[in-house]
Amino acid sequence: MLKQTNRLKSKRSYTATYNNRNIVSDENMVVYAGKIKTDENCPTRVGFVVSKKVHKRATKRNRIKRLIRENIRLMLKNNELAQLNNYQSLIFMAKEDILDKNFEEIRNTILILMDKLANKNI
Repeated sequence: MLKQTNRLKSKRSYTATYNNRNIVSDENMVVYAGKIKTDENCPTRVGFVVSKKVHKRATKRNRIKRLIRENIRLMLKNNELAQLNNYQSLIFMAKEDILDKNFEEIRNTILILMDKLANKNI
């Protein structure tokens, strides 16, 4: 489970991240990035969204969120996502094609999207 300090919680935080309009996507997922950090000491907050359009059953939606969350947690622990720490907040939004993906495929998708995000803001 992600640390409490790394979770995006309030509706206001989600709205602010969406309004920033810094977006990258592929066939499995969309990533909304918040503002670039000015203070390096504050942690990056991460949120996860899986809508009913992806699957009508809450158990399937929750499984997808757990897979994405665990990937992010392991990447943060191993310092694999250095470019993730450049942003105040990130929202990972799953698409329908992610239903049949396994843990490794989701991990690769996240890495590709984070590289796109890093290259977009150079």
